[in-house]
Amino acid sequence: MKLTILGCHSASPQINTHPTSQVLEIRNHVFLIDCGEGTQVQLRKYKVRFSRIKHIFISHLHGDHYFGLVGMISTFRLLGRETELHIHAPKGIKEVITLQMKLADSWTNFPLYFHELSSKTSEMIFEDENVEVHTIPLDHRVYTNGFLFKEKPFERKLNIHKAQDAKINKAYFRKLKQGFDVENEDGELIKNDMVTSPGPKPKRYAFCSDTAYNESIVPLIKDVDAIYHESTFLEQHKDLAKPTKHSTAKEAGKIATMASVGQLILGHFSSRYDDIENFKEEASEAFQGNIILAETGKEIVI
Repeated sequence: MKLTILGCHSASPQINTHPTSQVLEIRNHVFLIDCGEGTQVQLRKYKVRFSRIKHIFISHLHGDHYFGLVGMISTFRLLGRETELHIHAPKGIKEVITLQMKLADSWTNFPLYFHELSSKTSEMIFEDENVEVHTIPLDHRVYTNGFLFKEKPFERKLNIHKAQDAKINKAYFRKLKQGFDVENEDGELIKNDMVTSPGPKPKRYAFCSDTAYNESIVPLIKDVDAIYHESTFLEQHKDLAKPTKHSTAKEAGKIATMASVGQLILGHFSSRYDDIENFKEEASEAFQGNIILAETGKEIVI
């Protein structure tokens, strides 16, 4: 599982700062998470192939998290895209995007599907044989979700030599990898763990976009391998966090500690700060684990 930060700053983009967007590579998927202004330029800069993106997850309808979406959809059209594209976003996204395309007479020449979200409780919004995606309800000024990306269990590792010694027909190798016991050529039942070993441990990544300090999310993100948690403010501006429904770095650290996460990624930094190292320092007062500062272009292996 690999995360690439395309943008990690709050509302106003500047020359060297970019609004929120991330690419998550997980089990042969390339998921785009949020799509602030200029995301398609960042995708080109960091050599992410447009055609590999089939699902986009938008946390909420504040501009710095989705204003890049219609431009990217339009570019996909100009490039002759044929692959379908799925947008998972709050209710209203279809109205906004289709109106923009209607007024520009720029309808897509590829299938475009909107999966609008409105539930205030966690729900599974995507599933295939390898991955699940669940919402994480957050507390912001508008309806907002984070997203929990979960790998499903990997197949078990087959020891072919042991399987052959146990006289198991290779036609049953697939079932062994899936965890089943099988009969060998002598009709004897061979226990799965005699010829296989566990596969890699499935990983989980939680993306917690704009939110006030919110302990209710802790059970949903318990023991995840990594969490991205917004940290717009430092403690000196904590008085701004509550009315704007944002978090401080220290509050992000508290959530990470309560959830026993593997590593904490901080982002959504206010442009008022010149030195983001202070965010790491303040988060470490509440969280003793690995803390990573999101930076444009940074790749994080989870």
